[in-house]
Amino acid sequence: MIDYIKRHEHYIEEMLKTNPGQEAIRELLAYHEKQISWIQHERLAHLITMMFVSLFFLLSFGFTLVHPSLPCAMLTALLLILTVAYIFHYYRLENNVQRWYSLSNQIRLDLLQLK
Repeated sequence: MIDYIKRHEHYIEEMLKTNPGQEAIRELLAYHEKQISWIQHERLAHLITMMFVSLFFLLSFGFTLVHPSLPCAMLTALLLILTVAYIFHYYRLENNVQRWYSLSNQIRLDLLQLK
């Protein structure tokens, strides 16, 4: 997913460097906003997944404190690793979406300057 985001950003930046015409910028903006809507859907799916994994980690941790055993501790450790991984991944998705919003604003400014 992160590679896809980087390729899309590179494509948009390269297109803007070519000084496209007004119609090409409109098409670029429409394409970019469609990509934003797709990545927002991806971000929501990862947020929900991250929240559930975090919830299961907390439940497992609480159960391990009440009923200590090796299988419970292993499950808690696994869910902790997954939770940390999801938090980092979601953080990167969120920051990339914020950058895409800025890129969208830049495309709009370029469109206004051509009018």
